[in-house]
Parts: sequence; structure tokens; C-alpha cells
Amino acid sequence: MLTIQSLSKQYIGGSWRDGESENTLTNTNPYNGEILSILKMATINDVDQAYKASLDAKEQWDKVNAYKKRDILEKAAHYIQQHEEEITEMIIDELGGTRLKAAFEIGLVVNMVKEAATFPLRMEGKILPSIEDEKENRLYRIPVGVVGVISPFNFPFFLSMKSVAPAIGAGNGVVLKPHEETPVTGGTLIAKIFEEAGVPKGLLNVVVTDIKEIGDSFIEHPIPRIISFTGSTKVGSHIGQVAIKNFKKPILELGGNSAFIIMEDADLDYAVNAAAFSRFTHQGQICMCANRVLVHRSAYKLFLEKFKEKVSSLKVGDPRDPETIIGPVVNERQASNLRSIINKGIEQGASALLEGKMTGNLVEPTILIDVTPAMQIAQEELFGPVVCVIPFDTEEEAIAIANDTRFGLSGAIHTSNVERGVQMAKKIHSGMIHVNDITINDEPIVAFGGENQSGIGRLNGQWSLDEFTTMKWISVNYGQRNFPY
Repeated sequence: MLTIQSLSKQYIGGSWRDGESENTLTNTNPYNGEILSILKMATINDVDQAYKASLDAKEQWDKVNAYKKRDILEKAAHYIQQHEEEITEMIIDELGGTRLKAAFEIGLVVNMVKEAATFPLRMEGKILPSIEDEKENRLYRIPVGVVGVISPFNFPFFLSMKSVAPAIGAGNGVVLKPHEETPVTGGTLIAKIFEEAGVPKGLLNVVVTDIKEIGDSFIEHPIPRIISFTGSTKVGSHIGQVAIKNFKKPILELGGNSAFIIMEDADLDYAVNAAAFSRFTHQGQICMCANRVLVHRSAYKLFLEKFKEKVSSLKVGDPRDPETIIGPVVNERQASNLRSIINKGIEQGASALLEGKMTGNLVEPTILIDVTPAMQIAQEELFGPVVCVIPFDTEEEAIAIANDTRFGLSGAIHTSNVERGVQMAKKIHSGMIHVNDITINDEPIVAFGGENQSGIGRLNGQWSLDEFTTMKWISVNYGQRNFPY
């Protein structure tokens, strides 16, 4: 049976063992503070062993038939489906996800692994003509080698697997460092899945550690050619700079400040429901969440009435309760940061249409109005159940407000005129915009990524295959060149 306790070890070189550090990580339930497990941390030496094991195992993986690789990845997807209830329990306990959130996340993971299972059969190359007589140019798609993956705490199972599965499917070794808040659902659970699926021992390694313990060694290590990071823009900027300095390619999926735009001709009831889902799913701890809801002034008053009623109905509490929509945020620090930014917004002139209470890590929803685009509350990523509602008068103003941010990840536009929505979407500087839908969208074959400070690179489908492989040119001269000297 899969449990957090049974998976609370390092996974290095195909072995489950303690880390070499004297320091320990206490894994706690964010809802009730229960200690779930205690792990011994990994050291710089553990990281070194993990990367070396991954590089060695890649040589074995190279020899595995592409169809066998496909079968192994499909077996991983099947294993997840077989253990869905156990994985659900772990998501609830380790990160405070509701049952609804767990089902959503597991579904995303299964689809991502199934897409990655197609990669071994898509490693095609090309033969191209040459300017030289009797010569041909061959292009081979090959794995980059070893990929380092650093994942966040909010959707740890999916956002780890989003890089791990495609990297393995494309023929690479992987070393995964999950967030210290979610060492199992973001890390060792994934190791167990691929171990059971049958990848070579050492191909995938998981090191549970802290930056205080290892510094930048995970990024600077000479073996990985790519560092794939999902997390905050501040940390991502540092990781990207260190990676580039060490001639590694960074893939950065970072923060967001998405705008959810409601035009005067929108289906208001539908928009209310979509806006609530876009903001409050998983307590608002999703990079694609709608931080700012922009409403045409003609619909503003009625929207506020309906939106307040909808949000007030969302049940806050124990994530084990199937009726709960909003569980705890991940830790006390996150709850405290939310309180500070709400207070700052009110000091700057915002008003609370609905102001939620905070009890421990449980944060009830807050709706802020009288917000101007320049306020900190409208400029920063709100990683919690807090939302700003801002009126606008014209289409041009809505676009300008949406673009008034250093981020550029997702967004949504609601209008009865679909093509009008598409034309507006083209003018908004973000990697993704959804017309008459929610801001939270991720599909296994569609390019995912942000603009500006929301990231670098694209993942999913062909884009993941491109990111985790490189093209090698091998030319063949069947004749002889004529040399000028």
C-alpha cells in the first residue's frame, strides 16, 4: 500500500535510503499540523551520487527498444490509475488539497504520462540535401542526457511529472528535487511509480533536501544539461542565471497575475462561476489563477452581487470533507503573507466586499474592490483565496489593465462574440488566453508557457519533445571533395 510514511526516503541509484545529512525534514499536514513523516535530508554528496547514477543508467535506457520504453511509460500510467485512492489520500494529507483538487491533479498526471509514452516512437530525424555533390545531411533527434527537475508545492504530483515523464520518454535520465513542503507527492511517489513500471535502476533519482543544505549545487553540477524549474519568479530568475552561467538550458515555468475579463455582452451567470473556479481552486495556489477580475462597468454592480453570493457559498474547512472547496494554504508563512498583502491593499484604498477570516492555515475568501491597477494587490501574484475586481469602460482599457503587469502567463475573456474575444486575446501579452473559459487550463498536447516574467520555454506535446532533445547533424560524403589547395 502506498503511504507517505512508506515513501519517506531518498531514492538514489535505485535504492531507498536515508540522506547523509544530519538535518531532518518534518513533513506535516497543513490542515491539522499532524506529523506525517520525518526524512533525513540529502547532501551535496547525495546530489552528486544521484546525477552520476542517472548518467550511468541512461546508457542502459539507450539500449531499450523504443516500443519497450513506450510500454514502460504506459505501465506507469496504469499504476497511477490502480492506486488513485491512495494517491488522493496523500494529496489531501501532504498539501491540503481537496478531493476535487486531487481528482483533477491525478487526471492531469495520467494524461501527461500517456502523452510521454508516445515520445520513444517520435524520435525521428531527417535526411536533407547538400550543396555538395554526392553528400547527404542527416539530422538525428537525440536525448540531451540528464535533466534536473525542481518542482513546487502547489500541484507537486503534476508539475513534477510534467517534466519528469517527457524527459524520460525522450530518453533522458532525471534527478528530481521536490519542494520541501511536498517531498512525497512531488518526489518519492513518482520514483515509486517509475520503479514499479520498470525503468532501469538509477535512471530517475529523487533527492529531498533544502537549499540551505546544498546551495546551488543541484544547478551547477556538471552532469545535467537542462534545469527545469516550476515556481516563483524570484527563485526562477536566480535558477535561470545560475544555469546559463554554467551553460545549461533553463526551462522556467514561473508566476502569474492573470486577468479574467468580462465584457458587457458576456453570459454573466456563467462568467461568475468561471471566475470563482479560476480564482479559488486549490485555495488560489495555482500560477494560472485569476488574480484580477476585470468587469465592464455596465455589468459591474450585478456581477459583484452574484460573485459575492457565489464565493460566500464556498465551503472552507477540512480537505477530507467531500463538500470542502477551500482547504488550508500550505503553511503559516503563506497565510501571513496573504494577511499582509490584504492589509496593504486596504491601506492603499481598496475595500473588502468580502473579507474572510484566518484560522491557522485556513484562509476564507476575500474579494477586494476599489482597486486600481497600480496597487500592490493588483501587481503581485496572490497565491491564495484573494481576488481583486476592477471595472473598465472600454475594450482598450481592459486590454491595457490586463497588460499592466510584469507577468504574462494565462487569462480569460468572456463575451458572446467569440471572434471579438480572440482579437482581444491576441493583444494581451501572455502565453495563454482562453475565450469563454477558465484561466486554469493545461492539456497534454498543447504548448504551455508564459511570457515576460512568467517564464521561458514551452512544455507539453511536441514542445516538451523539442525541449528535452537536441538535433545532431551527421553528414556523409559518398564521394570526394575538390579542395582549393
